[in-house]
Amino acid sequence: MSAPAPTINPLEAAHFGKLAAEWWDPKGSSAMLHRLNPVRLAYLRTRLDQAWDLDPRALRPLAGKRALDVGCGAGLLSEPLARLGAQVTGIDAAPENVDVARAHAAEQGLTIDYRSGEVEQLSGERFDLVVSMEVIEHVADPAGFIAALGSALADDGLLIMSTPNRTPLSRLALITIGEGFGMVPRGTHDHDKFLTPDELTKLLEDAGFEVIDTSGLSFDPRKGFVLSSDLTLNYLLTARRR
Repeated sequence: MSAPAPTINPLEAAHFGKLAAEWWDPKGSSAMLHRLNPVRLAYLRTRLDQAWDLDPRALRPLAGKRALDVGCGAGLLSEPLARLGAQVTGIDAAPENVDVARAHAAEQGLTIDYRSGEVEQLSGERFDLVVSMEVIEHVADPAGFIAALGSALADDGLLIMSTPNRTPLSRLALITIGEGFGMVPRGTHDHDKFLTPDELTKLLEDAGFEVIDTSGLSFDPRKGFVLSSDLTLNYLLTARRR
């Protein structure tokens, strides 16, 4: 059997690698991700508690679980998953990000298996939880990427993703305003590569998944980013094998 085609877009990897040094600065080029992270974590905790019947009061509910963070950057999501008790592997296409992630985890006293490369290289490894946040819109082959995520997922595991919707609002918020006013580094987004919820659901179904939840991630001027039923800007999605 031939090896799967790589899904990494080298230009995208290089773009994010240049931002590595500022990844943990809440006021730097990754400031938007710092604002998004609490909402992502709240979504993750709710979905995992429900799917695995976890105690919502437990401090380390993921003890004994293996988690894979695909497109982990410098570890903004990997580290909270480790603190929740998971045995975490983080993989990113930019070696610069992985170097920063390893150094930061060591400073925090966290043991996380960070790797540089693409998810396709995890041949034979299986994880109870696979997360990939704001990544699929940057890959060269979305269908191939989802197939690779599926190969890494245990039979009874959960896949959780987030991505911008392809709408006029996402173009305005993320590119015209976000990149135009310096809140997001220029060149981060290509609106044509954004996937609608229907498109992503279809890709997942074609790969043998069942989508069990889709929730919106929207912006409230009073509260900042919040979970909602509005999928227009950005959305999170949970899937499992059929």
